Amino acid sequence: MSEFGSLHPVTFEVLKNAFITTVDQMGEQVLRTCYSFVIFNRDFSSALNDANGDSIAQGNFDIAVHVGTLHYTAKDAIRVFKDEMKPGDVYMVNDPYAGGTHFPDVRVIRPIFVGDEVIAHAQSNGHWSDVGGSVPGSFDVSARDMFKEGIRITPVRIYDGGRFCHDVANMIAANTRDPASVIGDMHAQAEATRVAEREILRLVDKYGKDTVLEGFREVQNYVERATRQRIAALPDGTWETIDYIDRDPAGGEGMIPIKVKLTIKGDEVIYDFTGSHPCIGTLYNSAFGTTFSAVVAGMKTFFPDLPLNSGFYRPIKVIAPEDTIVNAKWPIAVTGFLMPFEKIMNSIYEIWSKIMPERAIACAFNLEYLLTGGRDRRHDAKNIFMFYDWLPGGWGGRNGKDGSNVTTACFGTGLMAQPVEGQERTSPILCHEMEMLTDSAGPGQWRGGVGLRKTSTIGEADNVVISYICDRERAIVWGINGGLPGYPHGLALHRGGRDNPEEWLGTIFSDVPIQKGDLFTRPTSGGGGFGDPLLRDPALVVEDVADDYVSIERAAKDYGVVIRTVDQDRAEYEVDLPATEKLRAEIRAQRKGWLEEPAEAVAERYRKGEIDQLDLVRRYGVILDWASGELLVNSTNEFREMFKKRSAAHWAS
Repeated sequence: MSEFGSLHPVTFEVLKNAFITTVDQMGEQVLRTCYSFVIFNRDFSSALNDANGDSIAQGNFDIAVHVGTLHYTAKDAIRVFKDEMKPGDVYMVNDPYAGGTHFPDVRVIRPIFVGDEVIAHAQSNGHWSDVGGSVPGSFDVSARDMFKEGIRITPVRIYDGGRFCHDVANMIAANTRDPASVIGDMHAQAEATRVAEREILRLVDKYGKDTVLEGFREVQNYVERATRQRIAALPDGTWETIDYIDRDPAGGEGMIPIKVKLTIKGDEVIYDFTGSHPCIGTLYNSAFGTTFSAVVAGMKTFFPDLPLNSGFYRPIKVIAPEDTIVNAKWPIAVTGFLMPFEKIMNSIYEIWSKIMPERAIACAFNLEYLLTGGRDRRHDAKNIFMFYDWLPGGWGGRNGKDGSNVTTACFGTGLMAQPVEGQERTSPILCHEMEMLTDSAGPGQWRGGVGLRKTSTIGEADNVVISYICDRERAIVWGINGGLPGYPHGLALHRGGRDNPEEWLGTIFSDVPIQKGDLFTRPTSGGGGFGDPLLRDPALVVEDVADDYVSIERAAKDYGVVIRTVDQDRAEYEVDLPATEKLRAEIRAQRKGWLEEPAEAVAERYRKGEIDQLDLVRRYGVILDWASGELLVNSTNEFREMFKKRSAAHWAS
């Protein structure tokens, strides 16, 4: 017997890669046959699961948030149909309380038979752009339970022995705002699972059933062994951190804590969320499946060379107290789970950055979803439109490298940024600008990646409403090892066009009526900075100014680098070294004191126009209600505490 059971090492390697390629082929099938523009932009994932539902393989382009949950939904389908499965059956489930993510992520599962034996399950997960509920896009921030969030699909058969169950499919589609696309995506996902069935049976024909089953077992055992070996080589110990959701719209002012304690003990890792906030009065809660997935995705970032399957999960234990924001139970609203998900991921980044400092990375921007729906007056047929948009942003600065600019979220790097040309064809919304946002990146010795800003206008449409879910308007993207924060998220609306006053709507609202000519704009933050920005090479700051990543003003304020313009048209600048040395000394002497200044006095200076928003955030650690200018006392205290631990504590005197 070899380390791969009875398999020859070459056979093992061939099968391991064949399983991964099978999942990639499923993804290609979905990409080429889906109806939804959302799924076409890769908001989908696939998996190959064994007869027990455990994960055998993920694809190379699957989204992080999905991959740690697909084994749970496979097991749920097995639980319901185990004694009555037959060839040609296909099942569907979207239940977040059974280990899924949220209701828009709909999983289609096909058992793969050899004779009368189920040897595996193929699974295709796609984010449907609407699954019903109280608002277009199915993200209602007023939802406190699931009944506003759309249709909950517990495991149901949609193909019965190869026969499409029109009655079941039509009932599900009729509960959505775009039933034609739902039926189309349903078929696309089912055909993707057929591709996996074909490929696995081809391997069975070539190698034999027993060899393929041995391959299923051994690829998981291999990943488990490799993961345990990596963990065992690290020091035992316990590390803790905390991150925050901006607010509970149903509660008082103050941020919502998520606490993470990581313990390495031998060849196992324990993640303990004890002390995290109870469930809140909106959809920003996570069921256990997505909390587990966030743990897996965050940790996997530090082990990028290992394949991902259930073998990676075996050394991991997650303690998530029930009825908290990280383990919501039915019927608590969970469709906005990605907000705690990304806090968990970034917290895990921070902890692993201490354990493996060579791979250290600061906080990434927060994924946001914009959902606009109504009636498209450009078309008589299919005149209900759903504009469902997300933006890329900046990742955190790293140990020795700047962060990645304008990159899709850590939530799922397989996700594509949607092309505006496609959006404008499918929705009556015109994009005016989509460009990198100067000064959005968190300053540091290694700068965070740059975010962007997108501005759009409503065109020929009636009965239009807009919803937005995002975060880090208050718990702003943070730096580590002395790095500074990024840029506050949020959406601003100009009714009737840009020349009219700005209405700040922030990061969490639903069902706001808008009409033709209304303009809305939103930024994404850059990533947090890594290391003290006063240690950044002034030559790199000059390059950032030339690239419009950093303004001359903030080069001085954030980096202490004084820059003179030589030729603006040619983007030629130079550093005033004596002035830079003097300014850096002044900032170094004053900056810890800035974080102790009375917050209300700082806020009043902002209201008088003496300082700007980034001064508040990056110098004074002060958080306001950005619509009214009112000081948020609790949020400021929490933000300052984080700032002092992650940044100020690492500054030399």
